[in-house]
Amino acid sequence: MERIEELFPAYTGRDKELVAAAYAIASNALEGLKRGNGAPFIEHAENVAKIAADEIGLGPECVAAVFLHEATRERQDIDLRHTGSFGRDILTMVDGLNKIATIKPKDTRLEADNYKKLIVSYSTDPRVVVLKLADRLEVMRSLELFPKASRERKQLETLLLYIPLAHQLGLYNMKSEMEDIYFKYAEPEEYRAITNRLKATERDRQVITKQFIEPLKATLSEAGIKYKLKARTKTAFSIWKKMQKQKVDFDGVYDVFAIRFIIDCEDDRAVEHALCWKVFGFVTEEYESDTSRLRDWISNPKPNGYESLHITVKNSEGACLEVQIRTKRMDEMAESGLASHWSYKGIKQEAALDAWLNAVRSSLEHGSSETLSPPDYDGEDDLPAPPSKEIFVFTPSGELRKLAAGSSVLDFAFNIHSGIGARCTGARVNGKAVSIKEKLATGDVVEIMTGKNQRPTQDWLNWVVTSKAKSRIKHELKEAEFKKAAEGRELLERRLKNWKLELPDSMMRELMKKYKYSSINSFLGAVGEGTVDINDIKAFIQAQNAPAEDTQLKPEELTVKDWKGNKSSDDILVLNAKDVKGLDYRMAKCCNPVFGDDVFGFVTRGEGIKIHRITCPNAARLLDRYPYRIQRVVWSETPSSGDFLCTLKILADMDFSVMSKIMEVVGNFKASIRSLNVEEDHRNGCYDISARILVPSNMELDKVISQISALRHVIKVKRV
Repeated sequence: MERIEELFPAYTGRDKELVAAAYAIASNALEGLKRGNGAPFIEHAENVAKIAADEIGLGPECVAAVFLHEATRERQDIDLRHTGSFGRDILTMVDGLNKIATIKPKDTRLEADNYKKLIVSYSTDPRVVVLKLADRLEVMRSLELFPKASRERKQLETLLLYIPLAHQLGLYNMKSEMEDIYFKYAEPEEYRAITNRLKATERDRQVITKQFIEPLKATLSEAGIKYKLKARTKTAFSIWKKMQKQKVDFDGVYDVFAIRFIIDCEDDRAVEHALCWKVFGFVTEEYESDTSRLRDWISNPKPNGYESLHITVKNSEGACLEVQIRTKRMDEMAESGLASHWSYKGIKQEAALDAWLNAVRSSLEHGSSETLSPPDYDGEDDLPAPPSKEIFVFTPSGELRKLAAGSSVLDFAFNIHSGIGARCTGARVNGKAVSIKEKLATGDVVEIMTGKNQRPTQDWLNWVVTSKAKSRIKHELKEAEFKKAAEGRELLERRLKNWKLELPDSMMRELMKKYKYSSINSFLGAVGEGTVDINDIKAFIQAQNAPAEDTQLKPEELTVKDWKGNKSSDDILVLNAKDVKGLDYRMAKCCNPVFGDDVFGFVTRGEGIKIHRITCPNAARLLDRYPYRIQRVVWSETPSSGDFLCTLKILADMDFSVMSKIMEVVGNFKASIRSLNVEEDHRNGCYDISARILVPSNMELDKVISQISALRHVIKVKRV
């Protein structure tokens, strides 16, 4: 009982006893089970229950259902019907949660509509799906406890199944948090860059807010309007989506934050509307407004009850600001939706809750284009798109496999096992027979078919995109070529012995040149197959040995293109820092900034200012701990004559020509290679290349990266 008082201090009497009884059953059933960090598994159930009670507002019946669900999942021998402590509603919710827990991603093919249909079929109480979303939110908050493969699977499920579901049910805060956690793990560098920029510009936003309200203070005071001013900053995921959609950088997103007026007045619609429009008039009189961006959800509230005025204005410096005007009651509705009206007692008597639950039920059963809670600004409730560079498909047993976008049946077969890939004859995709070159899509269920006599051909290389499939196909083709070459060599040596003829290396090269073969193995393989007639070889040798043809072959002359890199220079201090002239500057070695990068300065104790990239792994720590030592810096308009050192990580197929092509690309620009380190990854059939190069600016670096990325055998290029 003490633990219940600690977790849910608001519960008393019957509610407290109900939750305590459910907790006791769960604690007993989950005893001995551990989470990934070694903590008792009951911690998961406690966290989900806290989310349901404190963050969503569900009552003690739902909290009890969470504990009983976790208990009966682990112990199927527990029969709650004979306990007599729990009503029909709780048992119905537990049964629904248990059924939903049996749904495998393969059953839905990662399609939100399919998942929603299964939930509807498994539960008649709409609170069940809200509890399931609370469970998934807790899982996302604890992602670091899971192994990498499991973590990636849960990220994808959340993106494609749970975020759309939370969006449709109007659980906006839950949806936003899951999006940001997904973004943090799926795109860590972009997430770090945006969150660091938000931290770095926080003081600027505070200044802008203070400057904005200053001219309006007296006017609002004279009008007797009581208000609270609040700045709302967009989430990192929302900013990133806007950057992708509008193809702009961070500075190009003008509505990174909004200034919100929250008016304190009585709950009378006429009074509320009049005050909101009065504040709107004061703002537009003081600042130039963009009427095309006016959103009037006061005169015409959204179907879900959302009320607010949105307007975009320009401040004295010409920067665009979004201003939201609403009353305290409207703000509570916007922040928590109809869940703000839920209570622990008398949950079924709450008219607002009944209306919301009916809307949830209708939305689940029939679908709805109107979400059940409002967006905070235009476009914010756009659903995230699936990853464009990857697809996720299932084996018949339900195992999830990640492949590159554009992968075929052959790629999937080689992903499972090299032997299966080499003998693949086709597949059944979602029950339909397809060829080996059929392209796959996220959610497909693929069953590979094989044949004993199947062998890879050269054409297979045109039907695969993954490096593993390419390297294994090349390996199989080389093995087949060696086998044919051995047969051709044995045949040729036997015939030459019978003919009492010799075939020196110089004559062999002439033969290969005549028949247009680039390697001796391919030539001997053609002899073994009969593509090259062995009698023609005999005639060629006899003709070469004739007196009239007794000439010596000139050795081939090999030319090597000289490569020279740019001379390095220590003159890399090409930026100006405002108001701190005379200090020394150094480029931080942890991130190696290049001219043109988005950077900031950090004032050290004895080494002057160190310049860091905004995406530096150390940036978040420095911005958090030492904001008073952060110095804004800008690059000069033109780069200096010096070069900047940076490192590229290159993943490429095991092809002998890759190195020379990379060096050739670098040599084509104003760049030079300082060092080139190559590690062979035989398991995945690729080179892991680390190239340290000197460049004059990030524009030149972008050109180098772009050209290297376009090379045929290069899989991935990344700056580190």
